[in-house]
Amino acid sequence: MADRETDVSRRDFMKKTAGAVGAGLALVRNRPVYGQAKPIFKAALIGCGGRGGGAIRDSMAACKALGLESKIVALADVCQDRLDRTLAGLKKQGHDVPANRCFIGYDAYKKVMDTDANMVLLCTPPNFRPPHFAACVDAGKHVFFEKPVGIDPVGCRKIIQTGEAAKKKGLGVVAGTIWRHHGPYIGTQRAVAEGAIGKIVAGRIYYCTGKLWFKERKREWDDAEYMVRNWVSFCEMSGDHIVEQHVHTIDIANWFMGGPPVSAMAMGGRARRKTGDQFDFFSVDYEYPGGIHVQSMSRQINGCCRKGGQTFVGQKGETNGCGRAKDWEGKKIELPKVKTHKSPYVQEHIDLLDSIVKGQPLNEARQIAESSLTAVMGRISAYTGQLVKWDEMMKSDLALKPTPEDFETGKVKAPPDDVVPIPGKA
Repeated sequence: MADRETDVSRRDFMKKTAGAVGAGLALVRNRPVYGQAKPIFKAALIGCGGRGGGAIRDSMAACKALGLESKIVALADVCQDRLDRTLAGLKKQGHDVPANRCFIGYDAYKKVMDTDANMVLLCTPPNFRPPHFAACVDAGKHVFFEKPVGIDPVGCRKIIQTGEAAKKKGLGVVAGTIWRHHGPYIGTQRAVAEGAIGKIVAGRIYYCTGKLWFKERKREWDDAEYMVRNWVSFCEMSGDHIVEQHVHTIDIANWFMGGPPVSAMAMGGRARRKTGDQFDFFSVDYEYPGGIHVQSMSRQINGCCRKGGQTFVGQKGETNGCGRAKDWEGKKIELPKVKTHKSPYVQEHIDLLDSIVKGQPLNEARQIAESSLTAVMGRISAYTGQLVKWDEMMKSDLALKPTPEDFETGKVKAPPDDVVPIPGKA
């Protein structure tokens, strides 16, 4: 994202967070020695799309940086062509996954649980995340999962519940919120937690970009395949782009603010899209504890101003959250330098793997579930035109349909294209 802006606090929480994030940061400088028998991470990938292929490469790069052995032992997807494409890419890198370890279907993730994989990468469309995560934890497997991790209140709370079960089993869980594993952000957050700009009194977050890809429906696709192949167009698959994409910057706001907001008042609409049922833009006023407001803007429309990032305004100055801060006299505030891998995508896997090896597994389930639910809260407010409160989200029984279970049982009916919620009536 360009034009990164950011900053905020709630001190006690942030001091703890600053120490916890970056468990493997020193690994980039000094490759650790784990003793005679190096652990072998046997990874399985569920969801062989573009991000899935990237995640498996990042995981292997992390193992290399740590001096660990890695093997790809299983692949799973609902589309044969996507699995074949990922398999071909792995073969070029010298990794071969046997045919009997390549699973196809909406229940393919269950077959992965019966393999010897000790690490599972969950990279399917977000609506599938809660049951897939639960299956991994039940099977005793460490998890890396892509953001967001839920598209409705029920799913997000399920992630929190499963995350607690993972803690009891000593399983590592890391989410694809890359900025929490990026040196400039970590250093800035630490400084803000120590009061570098004073108490945060306001903030702004942005994720305004162009449209994403979409797929016109083919005659041979049933409703389930159409939704899977066109998942970024359906709220029921992605949560809408405020959840699927803007969750990155929302997560930064929650990180700097020390937790989720208490309410959301939002507006949004649809101007350009033809497929699916999502909005094109959102504007949300998030209120955090203490009456602190963070303005959120997200948009996916071509030809418009592109702006991404965050700004946090404190009593003594402000920061972009990513390596820049100044006081109200305009003087530069010196921030801690935290060295990480050049790619935060790799660093998040380094932090996960190293924490597991050291017997202190990271568990980011709650924080990413709360950030996902924060985005969901903004979406619901925009769709309905109502003020939505966090306490309501923690009790709501809203679960979007079709559910992941509907895909497994073949009971999927796709919503009509180009029909969207009407604020005040939804």
